[in-house]
Amino acid sequence: MNQALKELGDYVAGALPRDVSGVSVAHDELTLDVPREALLRVLTFLRDDSNCQFKALMDVCGADYPEREQRFDVVYNLLSVKHNQRVRVKVRTDEDTPVPSATAVFSSAGWYERETWDLYGVFFSDHPDLRRLLTDYGFEGHPMRKDFPLTGYVEVRYDDEQKRVVYEPVKLSQDFRTFDFLSPWEGMMRPGGRAVLPGDEKANVQKPEGKA
Repeated sequence: MNQALKELGDYVAGALPRDVSGVSVAHDELTLDVPREALLRVLTFLRDDSNCQFKALMDVCGADYPEREQRFDVVYNLLSVKHNQRVRVKVRTDEDTPVPSATAVFSSAGWYERETWDLYGVFFSDHPDLRRLLTDYGFEGHPMRKDFPLTGYVEVRYDDEQKRVVYEPVKLSQDFRTFDFLSPWEGMMRPGGRAVLPGDEKANVQKPEGKA
């Protein structure tokens, strides 16, 4: 399998020497690194070339590496049913630079790119309907970014006086509570060293005659 994927990667890189910046095979998976501006040419080639025939776009997803200048990877996973092979196409971008939308090549990319925009904030140029998909319309931020706070920025509740849903800054106030950390499995001992657990007292209750 690795040899077949390596040969496929070399074939694509040889056919598109200016558009493929890196080829790697790891864990029986072929990955092509592609500049943003060459993405649509590479996807079109992979779809239409007779030796490739990657007709199905299975997924578009993101990955965040905030320590990098181009912190986001946008990953396109393709499937060739004819050749029973898969390939991963990966591009890099930052918070401000858009990635060309793949909807012109694969119509199924529309919702995948909306999800990537929603969760990571990666903008896709020429997308026909780029808006949030999984979070609420008034949601702030992009929750899959590594620097997104676990609590989020706002909380949503229904205001009975205003008779509508309202957004407010997150408040995590808690009343002061004390804990004795005494487990029911420790500390409660009868004379002789046997533990007394809640409910044990029922075992010694005499049952009325005729009842099990």
